[in-house]
Amino acid sequence: MSGDLNANKILGAVLATAFVIVGVQQVTGAIYHSEAPEKMGYFVDAPEEAAGGAAEVELAPDWGTVLPTADLAAGEAAFARCQTCHNIAAGGPNGTGPNLYGVVGRAVASHGGFAYSDAMVAHKAEAPTWSLDALDEFLTAPGRVVQGTKMSFAGIRDTQTRVNLIAWLRSQGSGGYAIPAPDPTRQPGAAPAAGAAPAAEGAQDAAAANNGQNGGAPETGAAARPETQTSPVAPPPSDSNSNNNTER
Repeated sequence: MSGDLNANKILGAVLATAFVIVGVQQVTGAIYHSEAPEKMGYFVDAPEEAAGGAAEVELAPDWGTVLPTADLAAGEAAFARCQTCHNIAAGGPNGTGPNLYGVVGRAVASHGGFAYSDAMVAHKAEAPTWSLDALDEFLTAPGRVVQGTKMSFAGIRDTQTRVNLIAWLRSQGSGGYAIPAPDPTRQPGAAPAAGAAPAAEGAQDAAAANNGQNGGAPETGAAARPETQTSPVAPPPSDSNSNNNTER
């Protein structure tokens, strides 16, 4: 009789232990339950591929068509994101970024009194001036165009917003920078030209060179100019020494 009692006690202890283990697992699973993410991994900013496997190439804006119809009020509103870093008044001080008055067509990393980053200074060899295409490319993704820039702004992915902003920037001291003629190769449905830079930009640059030094008008236009932190982002402009600027 005593042996049966001991056996029952042992069996009961084993069962109780099993119940405790199972119960702990259930409670732990309920408390620390996690769901699989809808999308795996990290976002990588890369061109999307078409059905055939080729990357879709977005045509550069046809400036001769889009600038005359751009919404300047919307461009000024878009610049509100840039004002924390950039002053755009004629003769105004530099802020965290350089003064942007007359920036369209201006030589890259050229505004007096501003200490540009080494990355921006080096970029001049690749893109000597802030042409329309150069500004558009830089504003899309500053860190990708000028790797090593201290400008933290992520960029403006919406093409129309960039067009409006660039049109408004041109109206602020860069009116002498000529609008190129419409370019059929940049119209929707046109195949992007391989290799060669658009003739419209070249004509634009030549016009800018002639108008550049007149009363705050653009300095020259011929390539790109990722020097300005014209992108919406950054600390408010101040009269402080340019050595404290974002692009120092």
